[in-house]
Amino acid sequence: MSTLKERLSADMKTAMRAGDKPRLAVIRMLQAAIKQREIDERIELDDTAALSIVEKQVKQRRDAAAQYRDGGREELAAQEDFEAGVLAEYLPQPLDEAALAALIDQAIAETGAAAMGDMGKVMAWLKPQVAGRADMGALSGKVRAKLQ
Repeated sequence: MSTLKERLSADMKTAMRAGDKPRLAVIRMLQAAIKQREIDERIELDDTAALSIVEKQVKQRRDAAAQYRDGGREELAAQEDFEAGVLAEYLPQPLDEAALAALIDQAIAETGAAAMGDMGKVMAWLKPQVAGRADMGALSGKVRAKLQ
């Protein structure tokens, strides 16, 4: 069993004992998403795959919160923000700008990228390096700027 799933299980028990129902609901929702993927693909997920689910869930919550704010529904946006905050606790520390720039430079050097046509190679090299630690959309923009 992966360490992330063990941590989720332990945190669920802690939330149950503390009577923290909102946090417990978020942890159960995340466990259900992980379990659903394991059942769909008939595999046991490792930490990397489980982290991708956490990233996706955080992104969904942030997008929903933005949409609720645009619609003037602050109470629903606050709930989505709370859920995103709980989920973000399971992500590794994000990379700072300097570390991200260094990784981009290293990726470009190691893949021999010289033009925009090589962006796929660079992103494929970067993805496992920054999993859960950087926003892939922002990262692709930075790579695009370096390759132009």
